[in-house]
Amino acid sequence: MDDTLKRLLAAESAASDMVDKAQADSERLIQSAFHEAQQQEERFQARIPELHAAFIEKSEQRANQTVAEMERRFEERLAHLRDAADAHEETALEAAFTALLEGTDAGML
Repeated sequence: MDDTLKRLLAAESAASDMVDKAQADSERLIQSAFHEAQQQEERFQARIPELHAAFIEKSEQRANQTVAEMERRFEERLAHLRDAADAHEETALEAAFTALLEGTDAGML
């Protein structure tokens, strides 16, 4: 019975050593994961200005494209309005000359 008791105590001691080792391994893994998470956070924080600058640059590009498109549309509309004004100016001048000539003809009669 002493042998059985000694074997049980040895097994218990081995099991206790295994638990201690597993706990130590677990603690090392947790610390390693925590350290890796901190490094990832630091890398992310270091990239924030770069990300912000890229966002600002893209926003400025989109704004410049929008302004250029609006200017192009404005110029097209302005050209259309000038063409329309020129066309109406000719009609108005013709009507004025016609009225002037008819008024002159009527005054001569």
